[in-house]
Amino acid sequence: MNLEAPRKPNFDPIARLYRWAEYLSLGPLLQHTRTHLLPQLTDRRSAFVLGDGDGRFLARLLAQNPLLQALAVDTSATMLQLLQRRCGFASGRLSVQQASALTATPRRDTDLIVTHFFLDCLTQAEVDELTQRLSAQAQPGTLWLLSDFHVPSGAVGPMARLYIRALYLAFRLLTGLRVKSLPDPQASLARAGFIAIDKHERLFGMIYTELWRRV
Repeated sequence: MNLEAPRKPNFDPIARLYRWAEYLSLGPLLQHTRTHLLPQLTDRRSAFVLGDGDGRFLARLLAQNPLLQALAVDTSATMLQLLQRRCGFASGRLSVQQASALTATPRRDTDLIVTHFFLDCLTQAEVDELTQRLSAQAQPGTLWLLSDFHVPSGAVGPMARLYIRALYLAFRLLTGLRVKSLPDPQASLARAGFIAIDKHERLFGMIYTELWRRV
């Protein structure tokens, strides 16, 4: 029997269109969500940024923190090219690595991990694996900033569920992404030794950003 390995998603085809597709669907809400907790990161000095796409968040972070070093990881070469171009003003403080988040290793002095609208591309098992591995390498006080989608309870729930299902279908068609449902990163982070210290929601809870600290 010939069993082929599952095809890995390829985000190169949507890299140059992603920003405009994002604005067409939700305007500036995703970027506002990514950057909402930036004021709480002014003391960070070494960031491990996973799947930041074209680098709009990382550019803001590097501009705010002139002493910060960053390692950006993405599987898409095109996304990394766009990120480097956007963050060119801080090229001396930026390193990039084309790799899977499940295998990439942060710098030993990392005190900030960032996953904006990225963990929803992983299965629950992969999120568990990622959080456990990074937690084992993280020093106490390391912050983990994440943003993602959520299906809230109440009247908006069915609409949110339909929207998220449509997003997964679009990414499956355009990139080959096989994930079909949202993981529970909160449970994974808690099991990995992080505690939530702040949260902000938009669109009745369908979009959120959270800040967690390694204890």
